[in-house]
Amino acid sequence: MQKSLSILPVLVSGLVLTTAVPSFAQTVDSSAGPLHATVLAEGLDHPWALAFLGDGRFLVTERSGKLVVVESGVVSGSVEGVPNVVARGQGGLLDLALAPDFETSGRIYLTYAEPAEDAGLQRGTGTAVMAAKLVLTNGGGRLEDQKVIFRMNNFDNSTRHFGSRIAIADDGNLFVTLGERGSMERAQDKEDLAGGIVRIAPDGSVPEDNPKPEGWAPEFWSIGHRNPQGATIRPEDGRLFTVEHGARGGDEVNMPTAGDNFGWPIITYGVDYSGVSIGEGTEKEGLEQPIYYWDPSISPSGLDFYEGSLISGWQGDLLVGGLSGNVLVRLDMDGDTVAGEERLFEGQLGRIRDVRVGADGAVYLLTDEDNGRLIRVAPEGK
Repeated sequence: MQKSLSILPVLVSGLVLTTAVPSFAQTVDSSAGPLHATVLAEGLDHPWALAFLGDGRFLVTERSGKLVVVESGVVSGSVEGVPNVVARGQGGLLDLALAPDFETSGRIYLTYAEPAEDAGLQRGTGTAVMAAKLVLTNGGGRLEDQKVIFRMNNFDNSTRHFGSRIAIADDGNLFVTLGERGSMERAQDKEDLAGGIVRIAPDGSVPEDNPKPEGWAPEFWSIGHRNPQGATIRPEDGRLFTVEHGARGGDEVNMPTAGDNFGWPIITYGVDYSGVSIGEGTEKEGLEQPIYYWDPSISPSGLDFYEGSLISGWQGDLLVGGLSGNVLVRLDMDGDTVAGEERLFEGQLGRIRDVRVGADGAVYLLTDEDNGRLIRVAPEGK
């Protein structure tokens, strides 16, 4: 594993940006030359996830519970039929993914904080996944054939650490990341889905080739996670990569394989917010190590591999959004190893919640704010 450098700028920018609206810099120098950031839309209510509709329009989730269509720089309409969400704390309408056959099926997946009564339970909230067919209309759209295909098995009253991201594998199965809801011991409970990554079929059933170690809930792919808010599939080999929040320090980049235990809270590179140590140290036999970590934290959210020709030299690298870091990070990948880190637009764009690479090779960002923005990053003039 490797530790991130450039500690002081993160701390300084974090302190400044908690008390002031971030300034917007249109152009920064980078390893690929000058990059230009263009605001495509603003006025979004804490946008969480982004998808490309293929006709120049964008689909965006807002944490408050709306699914909106962005067209020609404005919100052109909302989508009816979204699930009922609990929009408190870190909960609400969260991730969004289009099925591989979306162009013909219209099928999409949404993750969200589901109220207990909708799940037939007595109290609390939990992370759930809904599948539905998206029917687009002039400006907006509607969801049809809605079905909750997954929900975590133990709801509680916490408003923290829902996760959650969806990554769709080459075989069509879904990886869904789940936070431990602020109760760290749940991440080591092999029957409690909190603090794990689950692998489910498109209809929510459990794939026959899930790892299923003794005592594990059958949905599990890996356990021992704190709050993973980024997940993506590496195009060249179909491997899953994730990023997750540490406590005070210890944000991680992980490469989960079947049956892995990443150790939270037994091992961690962070400490409690009070400064008290957590667990037994940074390593323990039988527990997995991150391939990279940050200390201090950048609060990573959003993750994508760069595959395109628009930005020279970035092919195969990981792009990560930073919330508390107010930064876009490029991780220079050398196989499964992080060879270096480049920080871009640090302290200039705001809290970056989602990162997606478009078919045009540009990088698209969402900022998590009352006045959230959709931003396109590309070389000048492209």
